Amino acid sequence: MQSLRELYKIGRGPSSSHTMGPERAIRIMRDRYPEAMALRVTLYGSLALTGEGHGTDRVIRETAAPVPCEIFFDHTTHCEVHPNTMDVEVIHSSGSSVMHRIYSVGGGSIVIEGEDLSDRITDARDDIYELNTYAEIAEYCHKENIRIWQYVERREGREIFDYLGRAWEQMKRTIHEGLTTTGTLPGILGTQRRAQILYNQKHIDESAQTRENRLVCSYAFATSEQNAGGGCIVIAPTCGACGVVPSVLKYMQESRGFSDEQIVRALATGGIIGNIIKTNASISGAECGCQAEIGSACCMAAAALAELFEMGLDQIEYAAEVAMEHHLGLTCDPIAGLVQIPCIERNAVAAMRAINALSLANFLTSSRKISFDLIVKTMYNTGKDLLCGYRETSSGGLAKYYPIES
Repeated sequence: MQSLRELYKIGRGPSSSHTMGPERAIRIMRDRYPEAMALRVTLYGSLALTGEGHGTDRVIRETAAPVPCEIFFDHTTHCEVHPNTMDVEVIHSSGSSVMHRIYSVGGGSIVIEGEDLSDRITDARDDIYELNTYAEIAEYCHKENIRIWQYVERREGREIFDYLGRAWEQMKRTIHEGLTTTGTLPGILGTQRRAQILYNQKHIDESAQTRENRLVCSYAFATSEQNAGGGCIVIAPTCGACGVVPSVLKYMQESRGFSDEQIVRALATGGIIGNIIKTNASISGAECGCQAEIGSACCMAAAALAELFEMGLDQIEYAAEVAMEHHLGLTCDPIAGLVQIPCIERNAVAAMRAINALSLANFLTSSRKISFDLIVKTMYNTGKDLLCGYRETSSGGLAKYYPIES
């Protein structure tokens, strides 16, 4: 498995697969061919069907500049390897050209067909973590009498916590920016920002539970609205699901007084959970539906919370498993290709579900029947069984039936 730096990337929204991945691809092409006269990019699958809403064409042109770039949306060609497929043709002044097929595989990561990606593309080795399943990692931690964050430290060194500390500072900054910004998000839906309303509008007879719901949801809305507006966020594990992890950690720090050091350790534990999913299944909504994005984020948040409360390895596993089990089959159907509806609300719902998963893990771990590794395998195969229209194409579900005024 790769470094957690590859999981918690800091960048701009609204989509890790549709903006950050293509941006990375074009930047690599520019660096590789500095003499290029022009670029010709063809987008396929989900990149074609939701690219304009996600801003794929915009970010490609901006990254290619000043080199002119033609962009074509191919809505019909089926790509068997991955639904987020793009061809980049580099045209030289002599008239000759070279073509590269590139896959945006989720979380801002890309794969160039036929190339070794160990350092050229991902900027991180794939062998940082030699163990790839929760069972293997838990066995190692039991044997060494260490926690998961200590396993991370052994594999990546103390400097990983410096990086995670910077990621945590950005998460908090994004929440603040989202809570202090009002107005309408870009795009034809005219979606109003609602984070500030949630944060300020106290219930007339607010219980402690209601307050928790309101604040956690306001933090999730704040982060997700910043993402939808093209603001700076931390993908965790994707842009579309970036609001889940920071919202629960921000709330717990404020309400329970956890230190930044404890939060960073929780991020490390949640990151291992996300890495396991990314390695053995998928975090791409185009490949496996929203269960791969929001479901994965909920798993990471639940595991991070369990680490904050110093739960055992079995409890951490149960919290993560419960979080994914009840997202199975969740479709990815963004209306108009925008990362707004239902994406923003789903971040808030998943954040509350992560807290619920923590509570269940506290009480019921001894009776659990399903392992985290099994639920990851189940999610992946469930995603593959979903009809194409329900995997980030905006051609099924809410995206199909929501009336959009022309």
